[in-house]
Amino acid sequence: MENESTAAALQIAVGRLVRRLRQTHVPGEMTLSEASVLSRLDRGGPATPGELAGDERVKPQAMGTTLQAMEQRGLVRRSPDPGDGRRVLITVTDDGRRLLTDRRTLKTQALAEAIAHLSAGERRSLAEAARLLDKLAEEL
Repeated sequence: MENESTAAALQIAVGRLVRRLRQTHVPGEMTLSEASVLSRLDRGGPATPGELAGDERVKPQAMGTTLQAMEQRGLVRRSPDPGDGRRVLITVTDDGRRLLTDRRTLKTQALAEAIAHLSAGERRSLAEAARLLDKLAEEL
């Protein structure tokens, strides 16, 4: 029962935080899926559409739609896999990287300003909670 109440409280708190961060306006805003894909490509380098779908836990068709929209906006580009010409690799473009950086900067800045209002102990607890949330996300 304790795990269920913690899960419910966590779901509410994370949901509120995500909604507030979404309300932080960023010029050229993108969807969460697009931001996640750009972030993955920026960190991990080129990937196939299938790998991206697996990483994001979405169907390949959904990823195809997301990638097509991103490609039309110049955020990613497709190129043949040099190791296997039958495969396609998706790479983040300079415009995509710039948009991702701008988005991170503005949203991180807003979050950092809010964190500054917490006590030193609360900030340490929050840093540990961020690590645990990432670990929890891997378990889902």
